[in-house]
Amino acid sequence: MAGLRETITIVRDFVETGGPIVPWIIVVTFVMWAMIIERYWYLRTGHRQAVAEALALWQARPERSSWHAHQVRALLVSRIVAQLSTSVSLIRTCVAICPLLGLLGTVTGMVEVFDVMAAAGTGNPRAMASGVQYATIPTMAGMVAALSGLVFSIQLDRRTRSERDRVADLLTPA
Repeated sequence: MAGLRETITIVRDFVETGGPIVPWIIVVTFVMWAMIIERYWYLRTGHRQAVAEALALWQARPERSSWHAHQVRALLVSRIVAQLSTSVSLIRTCVAICPLLGLLGTVTGMVEVFDVMAAAGTGNPRAMASGVQYATIPTMAGMVAALSGLVFSIQLDRRTRSERDRVADLLTPA
């Protein structure tokens, strides 16, 4: 229990030290990771069922070699791909937003540094330290969040392409 309190205190201090932009980075990161986890959950559960349904529809067709059958096959494959691709573009958007929010934090921190310099002069480094923290911590937080999401969004893209090819192979014309 003491470890949890210490962790909460460290996170709270980090957020306070980073300025007003860090909570927004945390929110975007939370949303991004919720969508990533949902996509992996879908791949483990719902995707198998969708592939089984598409395969059953394809195998129930009396003929599979006409132009019309090829169009049905393309429709089934694109439905699977559409279900796989749900939220992937939003995940990529969150990945792109995180460093931009970090940059916004950098700018607001630098504005604070300049305000302190205007009020106290350039000879007081302690007064400028809080603005420098506001400038560096959001940048770091935004980059870490973006990098973590980027790795998984690339994996989801690869998985979508490989599943598309696998489903297209399963639905072979007779």
